[in-house]
Amino acid sequence: MILYLHGFRSSPQSFKARLMTQVMQAQGRMNEWACPALPASPRLAVELAEKLAAELQQREGLRQSHSHPRTGLTIVGSSLGGYYATWLAEKLGCRAVLLNPAVHAARDLATQVGEHTSYHDDQPFLFKPVYVDELEAMKVERITDPSRYFLIAATGDEVLDWTEMRDYYQGAHQRIIEGGDHGISDFAAWLPEVLAFADAPLHNE
Repeated sequence: MILYLHGFRSSPQSFKARLMTQVMQAQGRMNEWACPALPASPRLAVELAEKLAAELQQREGLRQSHSHPRTGLTIVGSSLGGYYATWLAEKLGCRAVLLNPAVHAARDLATQVGEHTSYHDDQPFLFKPVYVDELEAMKVERITDPSRYFLIAATGDEVLDWTEMRDYYQGAHQRIIEGGDHGISDFAAWLPEVLAFADAPLHNE
């Protein structure tokens, strides 16, 4: 089961989201896939994501308990979606794949308060000052189980510092792409690795 969370100003129409949708559809796995349009409010975005995660788990007849906190769910998050994915993975005890994730989202997006338009449909939205506070409130100081995380970071990321990603997800499975860009335009080359990580058997259950 895979839940995909897009980044700031992005949408389910992003290149990576559409590619993953196509692959899941081709494999007949659409009942294991969710890729929502996230609201601008980080609090509302993670509430929606958590609701969809629960629906995916219920659909597969999975349940969480104190003795078996892990699930078959993997959250794939791009940029700001990676920040959300990390917070949710810590809360739900699931796997996460981070694609050029925002590590210090409150710091980085404090400069983005104001009016914006979405990349894929030019719809306007307002990024409010309170949203920076919401981001700060969900900050994860350090990941508790690096084995549940897979980082894909491009050294050519023109938006975020890839070394912060590398250091924050120390001990996790990492794929550092030499060069590249923030959008990971060669994502198709890394998608088999993403799916293999998501579908591998869970340990210590």
